[in-house]
Amino acid sequence: MEGANNVKIVALLIICLSVGALLVKAEDPYLFFEWNVTYGTIAPLGVPQQGILINGQLPGPRINCTSNNNIVVNVYNKLDEPLLLTWNGIQQRKNSWQDGTPGTMCPIMPGTNFTYHFQVKDQIGSFFYFPTTSLHRASGGFGALDVHSRNLIPIPFDKPADEYNVFLGDWYNKGHKALKKTLDGGRTIGRPDGIHINGKSNKLGDKAAEPLFSMEAGKTYRYRMCNVGMRTSVNVRIQGHAMKLVEMEGSHTVQNMYDSLDIHVGQCLSVLVTANQEPKDYYMVVSSRFLKQAISSVAILRYANGRGVGSTSSDHLPTPPPNNTQGIAWSMNQFRSFRWNLTASAARPNPQGSYHYGQINITRTIKIVNSRSQVNGKLRFALNGISHVDSDTPLKLVEYFRVAEKTFKYDVMGDEPPSSNNKVVTIAPNVKNATFRNFVEIIFENEEKTIQTYHLDGYSFFAVGIDPGKWNPEKRKNYNLVDAVSRHSIQVYPNSWAAIMTTLDNAGIWNLRSDMWERNYLGQQLYFSVLSPSRSLRDEYNLPDNQPLCGIVKSMPMPPPYKP
Repeated sequence: MEGANNVKIVALLIICLSVGALLVKAEDPYLFFEWNVTYGTIAPLGVPQQGILINGQLPGPRINCTSNNNIVVNVYNKLDEPLLLTWNGIQQRKNSWQDGTPGTMCPIMPGTNFTYHFQVKDQIGSFFYFPTTSLHRASGGFGALDVHSRNLIPIPFDKPADEYNVFLGDWYNKGHKALKKTLDGGRTIGRPDGIHINGKSNKLGDKAAEPLFSMEAGKTYRYRMCNVGMRTSVNVRIQGHAMKLVEMEGSHTVQNMYDSLDIHVGQCLSVLVTANQEPKDYYMVVSSRFLKQAISSVAILRYANGRGVGSTSSDHLPTPPPNNTQGIAWSMNQFRSFRWNLTASAARPNPQGSYHYGQINITRTIKIVNSRSQVNGKLRFALNGISHVDSDTPLKLVEYFRVAEKTFKYDVMGDEPPSSNNKVVTIAPNVKNATFRNFVEIIFENEEKTIQTYHLDGYSFFAVGIDPGKWNPEKRKNYNLVDAVSRHSIQVYPNSWAAIMTTLDNAGIWNLRSDMWERNYLGQQLYFSVLSPSRSLRDEYNLPDNQPLCGIVKSMPMPPPYKP
């Protein structure tokens, strides 16, 4: 009898262990990281300066994860200033608490740490992180966040032999503190000093240049490219090699071939490059777009067992696109060639079914015009006449604690720009009320002579149209309502407009910003407040237990939590 009981006990243990295994497997995997953010000496353009490093690196550590993974990053701030990191393009579903902008979180104070915890829910693609506080972006602190498809979901191309992250952008030899002092004094930071590729800069024919990337003949490689600069659009081309575009900001694209690609500030894309040329060194060339005086940099792609150092030649370099008015038309046409791959099996944007966006009725149109002006003798940038300024207490916190009226007023910015004869600029927190789950159209109209780039946190949107001139409702006839790329940033060319569409179904407070950081710092941004009427955990997470409190809410009693 005792033996029978033992058999029953063993059987029960096996069942319990099996159920436990199922429960463990039911939760998506966790990836843990520990980062030390410090100053260190760097020289992206050959001039030593103080930079921001993560674990002693620039670029910082790569987060290499899979769709739906839980990401846990313990960040130790060893700078002498408050710090926040944002995860550019990660939608943070129901979780604007982790978005890492001054409007959503108290900063990580010097000598302290904070643990970010978020899920890359229903996403794939190439993204990056960077600091949003002060002008820290000008000194580094950026790195890759690559989200792969789950193994059960096929990708629309063969697995590459390897993947490379390529960070491109303009750079200033002055550090972020000097640049901030310039902007605080009411002046522009001016033209950048050069272009870097992964924190390095080389010129054609530089004999000391080391290869950044290695390829074997006959194999295909994925290059994930992001423009992490401050203000300058760039063009990328690879000597002797075509680039097959396969992904853009989290969406698989129709796989067109390109000799060169424009990448605007804050934007990311993936290309496949096949090593099908004579085995030797080749140049990757990155040059500025739409600057009066062009600046550029090169990196070396080396074939394994090739002829090696010195085998690169400036002969037969791909021709850069025009850099004048014709160049704008060229770049616009390239934008129109980007199409979403509707047949690919991959994460779809939320809500499910929204890829039929052309059949959804628009419930609200917001037209936004950017401007540059002087306020009390100092430079400011604005959207519809409102120049945003951060409050002492994050907007999300005062809204959660139900004391928003002590910090800001909703809707100081209208859905339409002020009349052309109204040049008054108001400096204030810029928060727009938005109706949960409304399908909105946002028009960006740029009356200035410089290109703009915008990014929306918390969402992907459909980039449905770009054209020169002014927008009017008749322009909707030219929208791409079938396969516009679902993405999170959009460029707006000089004296032109751009249109996007999205469903505001992600509860929280979300930053719509200029990704050109001088403009961002001096007010060209706003926040959408998207409240769920039910205050339910089905729509939004509660304030995390480890979230630091600051400002007017620091000593306030906790509000009632959201309910299931």
